[in-house]
Amino acid sequence: MFCYQCEQTSKGQGCTIKAVCGKSEDTTALQDLLIYAVKGLSQYAVEGRKVSVVDAEVDTFACEAIFSTLTNVDFDEARFVELINQSNDHRDELRKKVEAAGGFFDFKEGPAVFEFATDLAGMLAQATAVGIQADANADADILSLQQLLIYGIKGLAAYTDHARIQGQTDDAVFEFVHAGMAATLDASLSVDDLVGLVLKCGEVNLKAMELLYLGNSGNYGIPTPTTVPLGVKAGKAILVSGHDLKDLEEILKQSEGKGINVYTHGEMLPCHAYPGLKKYDHFYGHYGTAWQNQGAEFDAFPGPILMTTNCIQQPKETYKDHIFTTGLVGWPGVKHIADKDFSAVVEKALALPGFTEDTKGKSVNVGFGHDTVLGIADTVVGAVKAGDIRHFFLVGGCDGAKPGRNYYTEFVEKVPDDCVVLTLACGKFRFFDKDMGDIGGIPRLLDVGQCNDAFSAIKIAVALAEAFECGVNDLPLSMVLSWYEQKAVVILLTLLHLGIKNIRLGPTLPAFISPNVLDVLVKNFNLMPIQTADEDLKAILG
Repeated sequence: MFCYQCEQTSKGQGCTIKAVCGKSEDTTALQDLLIYAVKGLSQYAVEGRKVSVVDAEVDTFACEAIFSTLTNVDFDEARFVELINQSNDHRDELRKKVEAAGGFFDFKEGPAVFEFATDLAGMLAQATAVGIQADANADADILSLQQLLIYGIKGLAAYTDHARIQGQTDDAVFEFVHAGMAATLDASLSVDDLVGLVLKCGEVNLKAMELLYLGNSGNYGIPTPTTVPLGVKAGKAILVSGHDLKDLEEILKQSEGKGINVYTHGEMLPCHAYPGLKKYDHFYGHYGTAWQNQGAEFDAFPGPILMTTNCIQQPKETYKDHIFTTGLVGWPGVKHIADKDFSAVVEKALALPGFTEDTKGKSVNVGFGHDTVLGIADTVVGAVKAGDIRHFFLVGGCDGAKPGRNYYTEFVEKVPDDCVVLTLACGKFRFFDKDMGDIGGIPRLLDVGQCNDAFSAIKIAVALAEAFECGVNDLPLSMVLSWYEQKAVVILLTLLHLGIKNIRLGPTLPAFISPNVLDVLVKNFNLMPIQTADEDLKAILG
């Protein structure tokens, strides 16, 4: 096996025996084969659009299949066998439609005509020929950019699928997903061509994040500043982790009036800010962080845990009996709910002891998306012009278990009192409960939301730039980002597409970016690795 798609990859080079995330050699091989299969499907989708053949079912499937290969989503080999077979069925049907419409269909080689095995053993035998290292003579920079594009599309496919679930789609996004996947098979593309496609991926992702924002806010209202307790209440309990607001809504509906309190975990924390979700009286508070103590937190939780979309890490045997997955998430031996009928989760909650007494803890504030922040834009701009606010820092991104992420805690703790920190995604759990006070009524720690709410952070930055009549790069704003998986990759591509420079990225730079490609990013965008908190603050603030 070989996999280097996440930040925690072994030795910062690549996992070759068993993935750090826990996925097996066989799971890795099947994911590689599925990506190869989707590339062939995408080739026909590209040709189909030239003759007005657009298949919504194919578009949806392609994004779901790509999404399933993200770090920490699906580890169930049987489901990958099913997805590969489905991909081939879609491919063959789409080929017939393209041929009937007079489009090009006569591919001579590659995944468009590859005879895939239909069983696990056969697929595993085929997978070695299509993995990242299959071509020993591949140009390192071309391969690097192809993989960067694929990983960007993985993140894009995730946001696109989230948005679709909330009722928002745009064919231009699906069109690019197919075009990008097919482009990784085009040997005629140069380094410059691929750089252009990588940045285009970032551009399209901005649209996908906007669609998701429209879906979430359209269904549940615009997030508003909300105080969320970190303690617990006596009573039965359900914990919801992951990213999917629809699953949380269904859990709230189906557990209502049953004496069960619902808690969020990880990236679900910002859900407390949505009027359509916080209206439920039994939607109580937030439990736990993200990576740092997840195993202990889950072991100690006295109720069932629902893992939605991509999550943090695989469940330990000690709590597998009370964990459920939904959407694309899958692990062998864990109960999966495919139809959003969460009655089994509710029954499990009633059977387990729940919390025996109230425990008062800290509280945190959420709900500072662009709608809220721009609503007080005059106050913010005035505070900057008066010298009360010296600098803004966007500190956020992914969390992870590998040592080095304590940098982000230390960085925020050392941010001077006349500076404001905006944060988003699960990286904030390194410092989300810090009491940083306020500047003239403006909280010094503003939780913008989930990772997809990078859209809100961008809107805030652009609005501030307009208010100060300058470019975003001229603002007193610095981005200090942490990355782990492919959603973070595509958000970075979005920032680069927008021309945002001087981003500090850590804990380490991606292993899949070759030295020459990194040199291009450094020269054009001054992308740089984090150093120490003291060094970076000094470099930024002087």
